[in-house]
Amino acid sequence: MSSISFCLLAFSWDSVLGVLLWIVAAIVVLALVMTFAALSVVAERKVCAFIQGRYGPNRTAIPLVAAIPMVGNFLKRNGLMQLVADGAKFLLKEDPLPEHVNKFWYMLAPVMSLSPVLIAACVIPLGVYWSGGEAFPLSAANLDVSLVFALAVSSLGVYGAIMAGWSSNSKFSYHGAIRASAQTVSYELSMWLAVLPVVMFTALDSDNPLNLFEIANAQSGSAWFVLSQPVSALVFLVALFAETNRLPFDMAESETDLVSGYHTEYGSFKFGLFFVGEYGHVAVGSAIFATLFLGAWNPLPWTEWPEAWGWISSVLACLTFLLKIAAMIFFFIWVRWSVPRFRYDQVMSLGWKGLVPLGMLNLVAYMAVSALAY
Repeated sequence: MSSISFCLLAFSWDSVLGVLLWIVAAIVVLALVMTFAALSVVAERKVCAFIQGRYGPNRTAIPLVAAIPMVGNFLKRNGLMQLVADGAKFLLKEDPLPEHVNKFWYMLAPVMSLSPVLIAACVIPLGVYWSGGEAFPLSAANLDVSLVFALAVSSLGVYGAIMAGWSSNSKFSYHGAIRASAQTVSYELSMWLAVLPVVMFTALDSDNPLNLFEIANAQSGSAWFVLSQPVSALVFLVALFAETNRLPFDMAESETDLVSGYHTEYGSFKFGLFFVGEYGHVAVGSAIFATLFLGAWNPLPWTEWPEAWGWISSVLACLTFLLKIAAMIFFFIWVRWSVPRFRYDQVMSLGWKGLVPLGMLNLVAYMAVSALAY
């Protein structure tokens, strides 16, 4: 019998079922990220229109869908059919390959912008279920260091901007790439300084304080970390805006001086990947912030869904978590259309002269208070 046949016989049905469940869970997570990214585009336009006193997209219609009573009119008036039109445009529009670019890295950059988001999303617990009196996370992968994994992998998205800027052989794209890399380095440090007090607090009652599920459990039936550690939440939130290149930190895409930033030379489907990657970063960043500081799937501070309700609690936990992600995305959009863009020197000064010292002082203060209390 060959070695391959022996391995197939040794591979039990339980193992096959486990692999299939992981694949299904990963597909569900990826579908959720892509759905949030797509709906964020519509929400961006509608919220922007509301702030500026306009209607936003409300004319695009798919003939057969628009003919459905009530449903068609609802989708049309709320701009949801515009999403299909935009997707079709990205797929069907002419996609020429410029002669002056480094073709390999130019083609790889959009994929590198989106891939880290989808990978990082797989370790985020979307909810909880109970079995035998023990809580388990609803996630595609439950790593002991899922917090480190999620932050580290999601930050790799900046390499997509660097690849795009360098390979485009354009001064506008190159400047956008340099800004993106400098901004990421500047705000990564403050982000981790904000996370350390959360990890230290979780370590008091958990053997895996770097696990996102354990951090969420630490807030079940107690105060959320946004209440007990507001400075950490503030520093992390500001750094998150910078990491996702959202206004007022969109230095890498500043159209007033860089045309379109690092993706100036891109169009059609490749630009669409950058577009989806940006909103995917916002969705994953919102999920991480909700897990760290907003109690994850817990409905209110000092409360949690009862274990006795069984699968009903699991469903309510998932819905609660998704609602918090949606609220965070709305906050991202609201800030974009309410706060003016910073200058580049202001962005760097805020990172190195503001957030880093504040994060260090907050960490030292938390360590001192913890030493006196325990």
